[in-house]
Amino acid sequence: MENAALMDNALDKLLGDVRACTHCAKDLPLGPRPVVQISSRAKILIIGQAPGTRVHETGIPWNDPSGDRLREWLGIDKELFYDPEKIAIMPMGFCYPGRLDKGGDAPPRPECAPLWHDKLLGVLPNLNITLLVGQYAQKYYLGKGKKKTLTETVKAWKEYQPDYFVTPHPSWRSAMWLKKNTWFEDDVLPVLRNRVQGLV
Repeated sequence: MENAALMDNALDKLLGDVRACTHCAKDLPLGPRPVVQISSRAKILIIGQAPGTRVHETGIPWNDPSGDRLREWLGIDKELFYDPEKIAIMPMGFCYPGRLDKGGDAPPRPECAPLWHDKLLGVLPNLNITLLVGQYAQKYYLGKGKKKTLTETVKAWKEYQPDYFVTPHPSWRSAMWLKKNTWFEDDVLPVLRNRVQGLV
């Protein structure tokens, strides 16, 4: 019990530091607003890209159509998804990074993960599985184990078990990818949903 209290205190302090972070402020068009959901009791960790504008406005992770699709993939509702005791959410970039000149959101700021991820992982002793959503998380965490393309990486999902599940990013752009790669919904999602249900 004492160890749990110490862990909670360490986590509270760390979360305060993360949410007060202004490390990239000069490069953020809407200013810093780190978005993270963490509890030391969480068994599932979701690592995505970075907040979009709606998430930046509300401070709620995956509070957009991409989040709706991700929850559908996981087979869980919003109430469960937003329970930090069950699911931790830690993006590659904690703040909205702005947009690219050619359209679409910019990549996650590269400073975030090296600055904060190891510290946050250090207060997540109960993790059973980490979901790597999209190419940025996969490149960072799989290293040389990542394949040449996102499709090849997701096709090789069994190689990363039992620690990681790999998925495309569930944005509107993934609709075409899903049509071309029906094996993802047929073969991967049932296993992912079973694993998630067994943990929550």
